[in-house]
Amino acid sequence: MAHRNILQRYRHSLENETMAGLVLIIGAVIALIWANFPAAGGRAAYATFASTTFGPAALHLNLSLSAWASDGLLAIFFFVVGLELKEEFTIGSLRDIRKALVPMLAAVCGMLGPIGVYLIVQMLSATPNYGGWAIPVATDIAFALAVLSLFGKGLPPAARTFLMTLAVVDDLLGIILIAIFFATDLNFLFLGASLLVIALFGFLVQKRITHWYILVPLGILAWYFMHLSGIHATIAGVALGLTVPAKQRTREDSSLTRVFTEKLEFLSAGFVLPIFAFFAAGVNVVDTGGVFDMLSDPIAEGVYLGLPLGKFLGITCGVFIMTKVFPLRLENTINLYDIMPISLIAGIGFTVSLLIATLSFTPGTAESAHARVAVLAGTLISAVVGGAATKLRGHYRMRIADKTDIRTSQQSYQ
Repeated sequence: MAHRNILQRYRHSLENETMAGLVLIIGAVIALIWANFPAAGGRAAYATFASTTFGPAALHLNLSLSAWASDGLLAIFFFVVGLELKEEFTIGSLRDIRKALVPMLAAVCGMLGPIGVYLIVQMLSATPNYGGWAIPVATDIAFALAVLSLFGKGLPPAARTFLMTLAVVDDLLGIILIAIFFATDLNFLFLGASLLVIALFGFLVQKRITHWYILVPLGILAWYFMHLSGIHATIAGVALGLTVPAKQRTREDSSLTRVFTEKLEFLSAGFVLPIFAFFAAGVNVVDTGGVFDMLSDPIAEGVYLGLPLGKFLGITCGVFIMTKVFPLRLENTINLYDIMPISLIAGIGFTVSLLIATLSFTPGTAESAHARVAVLAGTLISAVVGGAATKLRGHYRMRIADKTDIRTSQQSYQ
């Protein structure tokens, strides 16, 4: 009974976006400390643990623990992402294209900005490496919304809607990017088999056949065939999520997307993401040249500058052009000055950026280590600077609102 109470309290705490982001940070910090700990059982033990393999080799599943975390467990997170995307496009903020167009296009600009910063850093470097161009493009929805909720008092609800819409589209574009640019040795037979299983899964859920002992094996089979196809296996999770109906039928208390999300959200946020962060962020900085060498590496510079600066320039300039040059408009309650701090928060890459970093460079190399630590550094910069800028903007808006209320009350009195 005691362990059930602990799990219940843990589940309840994760309903707070800030706490959900904190759990990710804890997983990453533990890994960083262990991976750089000098004593016995320190960094050598972490490296041995992360590289420990298990699984049937005959089925091409003899993977390391870190690979199981990024390729296997993370598919659950991407399934939840697929459910959220389906809801947003069907009944959510992306349903009305006219209202969603500005944040959708801002998401595109918010990917081009970091790519541009990364490429410029490489061009100015004596030893350029263009392999990490895709790493700083991502925005972590949960982490970014947690920072906004923590520091965004005074900003209108439309600010959260803008960031959420931008992050959702960013996730979709990131998923497409992973599927296209990080596929290796494509096997169309297994890809077709995976798509057939996904189609069967979709047919069953459309018919409201939702028995776990049918859907779970189909999901695992779709993941396995996608893994063998050469496309990153987590794409199967997104595709499966997108097949789930988001609209309620008569006599249904909730949509299937909501039902599935409620069942898996705790597993995803409470276990899958912290475990992935633990393996992805466990970088041995000591044996890869130290902090200074890492931060001065052009790869790292492109990533940790690309996340905050690239997102800020891409989103802010994009929204400025859209609203000043083209006949597009933001929600009435927000303006470009509100978008500026939000664009900094959008530089919080973390989950998807860490995944892309593991795919961009060969595991175990200095490039891979530097890229992953740079994701953490860029995320930290974005969270701190974005949080501070958001807090200042919120305070400014509250002061303006107070002055307006005073003038209104004085005019009413007169």
